[in-house]
Amino acid sequence: MTKDEMRTHLPRATAVWSLIGLVLLTINLRAAITGITPVLGDLRDVFGLSGAEVGVLTTLPVLCLGVFASVAPAVARRLGAEVAIAGSLVMITLGILLRVVESPVSLFVGTILAGAGIATGNVLMPAVIKRAFPARVGSLTGLAMMLMAASGAVAAGLAVPLDEAGGWRVALAVWAVPSVIALLVWGPLAIRGRRTTVPPNTPASTPATASADGGSLLRSPIAWYVAVFMGLASLMFYVLMSWLPEIMRDAGYAPAAAGMMVSAMMIAGIPLGFLVPVFAARLRDQRPLVAAVAITMVTGLGGLMLAPSAGWIWVLVLGLGTGSAFPLAYTLLNLRAASPSIAAGLSGMAQTGGYLLAGFGPLAVGVLHDATGGWNVPLALLLALVVPEVLFGLLAARPGFVRPAARTRSAATRSARPEVGTREPARAR
Repeated sequence: MTKDEMRTHLPRATAVWSLIGLVLLTINLRAAITGITPVLGDLRDVFGLSGAEVGVLTTLPVLCLGVFASVAPAVARRLGAEVAIAGSLVMITLGILLRVVESPVSLFVGTILAGAGIATGNVLMPAVIKRAFPARVGSLTGLAMMLMAASGAVAAGLAVPLDEAGGWRVALAVWAVPSVIALLVWGPLAIRGRRTTVPPNTPASTPATASADGGSLLRSPIAWYVAVFMGLASLMFYVLMSWLPEIMRDAGYAPAAAGMMVSAMMIAGIPLGFLVPVFAARLRDQRPLVAAVAITMVTGLGGLMLAPSAGWIWVLVLGLGTGSAFPLAYTLLNLRAASPSIAAGLSGMAQTGGYLLAGFGPLAVGVLHDATGGWNVPLALLLALVVPEVLFGLLAARPGFVRPAARTRSAATRSARPEVGTREPARAR
């Protein structure tokens, strides 16, 4: 066990400071992504972007979440989680500020930099919760999911008013303020973590699929179950985020109403972002929650196909489904991990594959729509993808721990040897 993993009982002042840092970190993990989409029209005119370049700009953040997620665990093992998170906030801040420079190169480089910072924070947040607040995994994961969803919705909702009030630069630059505030909290935590962490014996080049003791997660079936479940849950969300307005406009809804449906879908999922992780952490077996996600997704997607005139109902149902699936997958990163280092490695593995899959999902659905001239075939494809999502979700939700292959067993993880069927510790709240 690393010294990082032994520091689970923090002094009260440090625990409070860490909790504040966790809250501020989560607020910065969506705004830089969702806040740019509503002002794409202005950016297209200012920078002279082609349609293809706009498509790349909207896809880049999700692809960055996947690409850079693979690097975050290795950086954290080398420098410490607090230092890595502080660095991620620096990248988010610089990326946001670069995007207000009137240069297409700065716009794209800033987007990549902000995406890299968000990916690092996404991956390391479960490990921070697991290590600093092991008895509050469910409630704090739920709080983080709720704040991420809420901040994303707020950023999307305020983008146009900020643009109208102060221009596109104000609409983009304003989100550097919360990232700077978060950095002021994580800076002291990084200094403290650097002083108290024993230099690891794992090189920085160790892959994200390895735990701190060198074991690989690639041979762990549970790790793959969690990764595929997270990937398909993310794909569903980002496809609907990208294409739901077009689907509803083609179904006869006014453009303004169709645009509001995306916000309604996101808002419907905000309460579940908190409730689902709390319930999941209290259950030894999370399979009933996976089944509930499946029912809502099949109902919502089937409703859009068969009765699009009742679109608002199906959008709200889909909000419940997507708002439950990703928080559940995110909670499983901790529930299936026996230690913070394994949680970080599993998070990196799951988010790398998950976001790369999610990044290509909207593109594939768009191509399928163009090829068929309608939305029934793309919606049927999404319905078909619910089947593997549920199957892998049910496998990931069974009781048990991820067990990295070829690792050095320690006292803390020896009791978690079997992947399935082992009695787990009392559930966190």
